[in-house]
Amino acid sequence: MNRVCVVGAGAIGSLYAAHLAQVADVTVLTRREEHARALREQGLRVSGRHDFTATLAATTNPAELDDADLCIVATKATHLDQAASALEGHLPGATVMTVQNGLGAEEVVLRYGDWPLISAVTFMSGNRRGDSEVEYILDTETWLGPYAETPYKTVERTAELIVRSGLKARPFEDLRPAQWSKLIFNATVNSVSALTHLPHDPHFADRNGPAALGHLVHELVEEGKRVASATGVELHDDPWAMNVHATQRGSAHVPSMLEDIEAGRPTEIDLITGALVREAARNDVAVPLHEALYALVRAKELACASE
Repeated sequence: MNRVCVVGAGAIGSLYAAHLAQVADVTVLTRREEHARALREQGLRVSGRHDFTATLAATTNPAELDDADLCIVATKATHLDQAASALEGHLPGATVMTVQNGLGAEEVVLRYGDWPLISAVTFMSGNRRGDSEVEYILDTETWLGPYAETPYKTVERTAELIVRSGLKARPFEDLRPAQWSKLIFNATVNSVSALTHLPHDPHFADRNGPAALGHLVHELVEEGKRVASATGVELHDDPWAMNVHATQRGSAHVPSMLEDIEAGRPTEIDLITGALVREAARNDVAVPLHEALYALVRAKELACASE
């Protein structure tokens, strides 16, 4: 895999693009021409946990993309349909890796092409410091696995490439247990954060006292675990343990859904909590707390959009 296309140059896409440019020829597909120009002229600097500047190509025009061995679609779920439609008719030799929160990204991509697909979720995080700089904050893994008929060897080669670039990755023959662990974690933490405006901090694990937030978080996790069990998925990690561990990092993380709410943008609620609620209905599992949070976050989006 010597040629990589990264679609979306937010924090996660930028981290992939910059690191992979150290071991492959990378082209970034952006939405704004000034963003593409900055990447072409200034390169892409990584600060924080790593410190280097990558040289790469960038464009807003899918017709200018050379064929690639790997295409990483790293947009938010809210921009996924637009990004996938832009790839229609392009990159016929590529394997496409989706890196979105929630469930259902693969089905969206397959509306526009029959590429072999890799499903992935990532736990790394960063902050964009401008069009040509990204701060690398959490140096945690990307988990990836085959979707449908994609050979597992392709997943292994992709994970090896990501690791050689300086990032962390772990391949799975079946990603669903890991994917569901993160789905339950995200559906809980992101929704609660979006509604309370709290960063992911020790309040989310606190169960001392009847009004402590951790009670709600724990019950949301339990609802999610019942849905996973009904779908036949044995979780890779306990989402409650993931939550507790994350609150002990020392610095509070701002979940992406809270960032979107505070910026007045649509959130990824539909592919995260919405996906969990739909799976619950399909399997006749009661999830009243997640249903309430789903409705409240959607209402919050409407309120923020009207301000």
